Amino acid sequence: MKYGIVLFPSKEIQDAVNSYRKRYDTNYALIAPHVTIKSAFFATDEEIKPIVQELHKIAEDTQPIKLNIQKVSSFSPVNKVIYLKIEPTKQLLDLHSKLHSGILDEKPEYSFVPHITVGQNLSEDEHSDVLGSLKMRNFEHEETVDRFHLLYQLENGTWTVYDTFLLGKECN
Repeated sequence: MKYGIVLFPSKEIQDAVNSYRKRYDTNYALIAPHVTIKSAFFATDEEIKPIVQELHKIAEDTQPIKLNIQKVSSFSPVNKVIYLKIEPTKQLLDLHSKLHSGILDEKPEYSFVPHITVGQNLSEDEHSDVLGSLKMRNFEHEETVDRFHLLYQLENGTWTVYDTFLLGKECN
């Protein structure tokens, strides 16, 4: 099965992002707005059990994380993805590192750039217009996230929560 690990921002941020995603993100219906901490990986039913145990340990050793949304940006020209840039704090970078070591050891495909996707798979002109328009808006926001989520992908492509891990707390 295909899994991934994410942080979900507050409902306030999700609602704001979804107001754009429903028009500009082809994955709008597949997953809620999120910050990917560990990209999609495959594990069998047997392999996921020790991974879940490791995730509980990581969560216990990690304090709640501040998400500081700074501005709208884009991965263009590599990818025509428009996103809300999140400050790569030490806490966020440490969590990302922990989720790519030990039993979860796997080199990420891309450098870690914390973000929340707003739009993707746009034409060149649409990407340019949307990015220009969104850059004129103020998206600065700060909040604290106290959990991360292990998601799995269903056959229809949607992602759903497999387990939730409270940061800094034992979750048994």
